[in-house]
Amino acid sequence: MDFVETDEHRDLRDAVGRIAAPFGGDYYVDHARRGVECTELWHALGDAGYVGVSVPEEYGGGGGGLVELALVCEETAAAGAPMLLLLVTHAISAAVIAEYGTEEQRKEWLPGLAGGREKVVFAITEPGAGSNTHQLATTARRAEGEHPDREWVIRGEKYYISGVDDAQALLLVARTGTDGRGNAQLSLFLVPTGAPGLQKVPLPVDVMLPEKQFTLRFDDVRVPTTALVGDEGQGFRQVFHGLNPERITGAALCVGIARYALARAARYANEREVWGKPIGSHQGVAHPLAKARIETELAALMTRKAAWLHDRGLPAGEESNMAKYAAAEAAIAAADAAMQTHGGNGVASEFGLLPYWGLARLLRIAPVNREMILNFVAQHGLGLPRSY
Repeated sequence: MDFVETDEHRDLRDAVGRIAAPFGGDYYVDHARRGVECTELWHALGDAGYVGVSVPEEYGGGGGGLVELALVCEETAAAGAPMLLLLVTHAISAAVIAEYGTEEQRKEWLPGLAGGREKVVFAITEPGAGSNTHQLATTARRAEGEHPDREWVIRGEKYYISGVDDAQALLLVARTGTDGRGNAQLSLFLVPTGAPGLQKVPLPVDVMLPEKQFTLRFDDVRVPTTALVGDEGQGFRQVFHGLNPERITGAALCVGIARYALARAARYANEREVWGKPIGSHQGVAHPLAKARIETELAALMTRKAAWLHDRGLPAGEESNMAKYAAAEAAIAAADAAMQTHGGNGVASEFGLLPYWGLARLLRIAPVNREMILNFVAQHGLGLPRSY
């Protein structure tokens, strides 16, 4: 692994930063407070080819890998405008469709995803099955009849599904059978968000986000046989093709949030004077910021390593989880230190820091919580007995 970024990667960082900078923190915070998607920034990135940087070239994308997508996630966040939906629309949905979709599905969905004009969000989480994917209750069954092309009928419920109101389709994980041990056999489906029988209920959260969360209820939602992505019953394996990228891009987003918070804090600590000198000259202010910067740089290195391994088809499970853990902790520490540096202004609306702390805190929980990461590392990295 080369720790020196290529000229192409530096150019990518610069280009994404230039696009995101005019939007920046004020734009993001305003949209987060109002719960309105950052559509203008999304389209600007899409028009320049950066939303679809990891989509294969033959479908209108940039032909890059996860390293490039992670850089886009990091740099938009470092400019003050973290794009949460890049994790689910491209790290998962676009990657899974590109890998397992039929040629017709790729032609139908990937160009729109690459251009930033369409979104396919991921729907897996259920009220009764958080991290235990084998317990998913949402089912997809063949419609009754003898015709070989009979439809799939979907029933069940999903929740905490992001961005449904701004998406054209869901990449849905549903149970299509059980194995000999009673565990769910899962399959993936592309389901239009306007499908009859699909009820979308906003799920209120107190975190200030541009992206809304939803509970989805499937009441005999019918989709054609062509909606199946990949092989029936192989959804568990196929989903995992997108879960490591989701963790890595989530880590990149956190690294960007930390960089933005620390830049804001350093500027304030240099400009704010008390007793005739900048507050940043005092170790009580400087040391928490320095510690947060160290943790951010360490998290960035692990994020880069995990993306590098994934792009080369090498095992990246432990590294992806470590990157996500380290980056979420670093982002929370950086946002907290930035707020503390600002004193009372840290919670003042004028300074707009609280939404970043809230998003960092959310990313300690999702897309996988820190406890499950620790379970993974204990079991797979240390060889300890499975604890759950």
